[in-house]
Amino acid sequence: MYSKPQNTRARYYLKSMQHLDQFDNSWYRHGRPLWFRLLWMFVNAVFFVNPLSLSSGVKVWLLRAFGAKVGHGFFIKPQVSIKQPWLLQMGNHVWIGEQAWIDNLGLVSIADHVCISQGALLLTGNHNYKQPSFDLIVGEIRLEEGCWVGARAVVCPGITVGRGAVLSVASVATHHLEENWIYQGNPAQKTRPRLHPE
Repeated sequence: MYSKPQNTRARYYLKSMQHLDQFDNSWYRHGRPLWFRLLWMFVNAVFFVNPLSLSSGVKVWLLRAFGAKVGHGFFIKPQVSIKQPWLLQMGNHVWIGEQAWIDNLGLVSIADHVCISQGALLLTGNHNYKQPSFDLIVGEIRLEEGCWVGARAVVCPGITVGRGAVLSVASVATHHLEENWIYQGNPAQKTRPRLHPE
């Protein structure tokens, strides 16, 4: 049987924990009506998350129909999940690998020649663990020209991955990544510059 803790430290611990019954994200606006979002969920499941390799051209048409901005030369592998295409902007010659997840509650902006490898996660939403109400936090993500998000890597809310930067396999970007540097680890740290032949 549960008994209320007596010491101050235990009381503080309970007070600082999240109380999910207090969660309220009614302030958040998806930007599209419910019927539109449900239709996208169906399209996403059938044409994007589907393990069968379908034409990138068909996927580009669908993304544009649902409000995404997509440049030319776009290439996308199977089993990619995109939460809200109307909050997605992509330049030219963007590659997205298998099982990547664009969890875009906020805008995700992807510049030209960006590679997002298999299983990578672009995460625009988080929760405020300091508040018992576990408040939703939303931050935009920017991937600048020529950067590379490695396999199983994670880009957190509000982060910019600089031009030509590399986020290595399974690394986690919790702060902005400077251009033309290679980052590795959790949290990702600079390891060496990315060198280009003259």
